[in-house]
Amino acid sequence: MPVVVLCGGLGTRLREETEYRPKPLVPVGQRPILWHILKTYASFGFTDFILALGYKGEMIKDFFLNYEALVSDFTLDLGTNSIEPLGDSHAEANWRITFVDTGETTQTGGRLKRLEPLLAAVPRFLLTYGDGVTDLDLDALIKFHETSQSAVTLTGVRPVARFGELQVQGERVVRFVEKPSAAEGWINGGYFVMTPTVFKYIEGDATMLEREPLERLAADGKLGVFKHEGYWQCMDTYREQQMLNQQWSAGRAPWTRWWRDEGNAAPRLKRSA
Repeated sequence: MPVVVLCGGLGTRLREETEYRPKPLVPVGQRPILWHILKTYASFGFTDFILALGYKGEMIKDFFLNYEALVSDFTLDLGTNSIEPLGDSHAEANWRITFVDTGETTQTGGRLKRLEPLLAAVPRFLLTYGDGVTDLDLDALIKFHETSQSAVTLTGVRPVARFGELQVQGERVVRFVEKPSAAEGWINGGYFVMTPTVFKYIEGDATMLEREPLERLAADGKLGVFKHEGYWQCMDTYREQQMLNQQWSAGRAPWTRWWRDEGNAAPRLKRSA
């Protein structure tokens, strides 16, 4: 089952970083957040990725084209440009990644529509955004989708509360909770399971997936929601990037189930001189 990751947005709310690189390459620890997302899918056996590129997409291509050198020890013969690996291959050796330029200003739905030739013949595919991590059970998500008979299933998550919550009677505060862990209700957390039916709901490059396509799918009774009560966090702002990095540095990154699966400590990217 192919995995589509939308990687083309401008990331304007994270301009401190995205002035210089696309948001999916903004680091969490010493690896881009996109790497963390792909590792989550790979831990469930999904290693066939399609990246919908846009803004500074060439940098994402460069990262993966040079990935072997970045994560491995090796000996380089400058005369022949031959490389002799020192040790075993990395855990990502079985990943297959397709890079598709979907336009710098194309909206999310339009980016997906441009991938229709690659996806029209598959029974279903997975899709998410290039800026959110989670401890979601993907097997449970897919099983839910298959039994729900929906054309599209999205993962519903609890919005993280950013401010203190007040309970008020008259002019008195009777209860104060400083930044409760989650607010009420559900929001779209990405991590979709989709069938090619979704392409019928997308007109072209200017279509935002989160507007008319999902609204019409919901009205037609074809949009399901898998409710995830566990960890989910997007990286929309500098504050959120700092929080994710703090969790990583402290060894308390809830989305990194693949550490345990691979039996490794926190991975470290080799630094260039």
